[in-house]
Amino acid sequence: MRSFDVAVIGSGPGGYVAAIRCAQLGMKTALIEKYNTLGGTCLNVGCIPSKSLLDSSHHYEDAVKHFEEHGIEIPGQVKVNLEKMVARKAAVVEQTTKGIDFLMDKNKVTVFNGLGSFKDAATIQVGGEKTEDIKAKNIIIATGSKPASLPFINIDKERVITSTEALELKEIPKHMIVIGGGVIGLELGQVYKRLGAEVSVIEYADRITPVMDSALSRELTKVMKKQKIKFYLSHQVNKVERNGDSVTVTASDKKGEEVTFEGDYCLVSVGRKPFTSGLNAEAAGVKITERGEIEVNNNLQTSASNIYAIGDVVRGAMLAHKAEEEGVMVAEILAGQQPHIDYNLIPNVIYTWPEVAAVGKTEEELKSGGVNYKSGQFPMRALGRSRASGDTDGFIKILADAQTDEVLGVHMIGARVADLIAEAVVAMEFRASAEDIARMSHSHPTYAEAVKEAALAASENRPLHI
Repeated sequence: MRSFDVAVIGSGPGGYVAAIRCAQLGMKTALIEKYNTLGGTCLNVGCIPSKSLLDSSHHYEDAVKHFEEHGIEIPGQVKVNLEKMVARKAAVVEQTTKGIDFLMDKNKVTVFNGLGSFKDAATIQVGGEKTEDIKAKNIIIATGSKPASLPFINIDKERVITSTEALELKEIPKHMIVIGGGVIGLELGQVYKRLGAEVSVIEYADRITPVMDSALSRELTKVMKKQKIKFYLSHQVNKVERNGDSVTVTASDKKGEEVTFEGDYCLVSVGRKPFTSGLNAEAAGVKITERGEIEVNNNLQTSASNIYAIGDVVRGAMLAHKAEEEGVMVAEILAGQQPHIDYNLIPNVIYTWPEVAAVGKTEEELKSGGVNYKSGQFPMRALGRSRASGDTDGFIKILADAQTDEVLGVHMIGARVADLIAEAVVAMEFRASAEDIARMSHSHPTYAEAVKEAALAASENRPLHI
């Protein structure tokens, strides 16, 4: 039986990063993955492939709708080749997962392919082509999450689908009904809308992206309505039925009246849930909560002292970069260091176009907490860079403490804000004031100038360009 200092179960962003950091810190490390490719949901059927399709569909939409205004004329009709688009996505995924293979070799991490399940708190059985037991002084659970559903929905993976199947469709839907107005539903809904599908989004809450600042929700709704995506808010789905190539969704609106939707595909995107199936956690004395999450303390340590858990399988936002930070944190704790994570400074991003990004407190959270704050906002349409590219939708909003001017939250919607949010994270990590950001030189012309202008608006109510 082979023995290791650390064994990591699950090779998603949290798991493989934890394995790399453990190896860097001198620990003999094993990584266990039940599938044949590393990278978990994010690299195989999540973040990477969805962004690939978002980019491809964005290029198509630009060619159809915007090239002419840039003086680019394409003779003949621009056509979608969905098969090639999906093939490109698969190639991107393959290249990315092979990169993880390289990193495991480089860092001398031993990879086991097979389902990892506990025999006891120090022994893991790896069930694959051949069953093998391994020993580890410490174990990190990073088994991630899987798509959630509603109890009355039969996901047949053909017409009633999750995000996994939506990345592999062989045809462009005529009418895609999306249940859930969160990140996954909006991103994939926009992909297929660009390609020619009719898209209807049904959301139980009274706004899309309900956990984000309401100003972002309102702006994104307005922009996506301009893109001809239909929204049905405050609607409760009661029934999903398939009849051949047709899907019928029955819902109740806020008045309690029944509404029926007919489409050829139904994407169920009501969130994700922790995945612990087959782990046999009870054999190791690892407690799982009623929500299905593995119970951990502030050091991400489970009820078994030598076993830790990270990422989607524990409490908190289900974000790849949150899992990575937790993987590094656990590795450094095992090495005797004292790392920390400020969960308030984990940014959240939606990769629609325009993109949406946020970090820190929302205006609703500050109000409910009784915090005396001030707000500064700047529209993207006032930027020369935005007008040059034609990306004028959106704004940047900065929330700061009314007395100290410390930045408490930054909320963005616009071109490239998925990258711009990093500036806000850096500023807040060092407890910058809005004035600090306002006094920093920002290159002209850039989208980032909107950050400076919003900071000016928040600190002294004196933006320069509006």
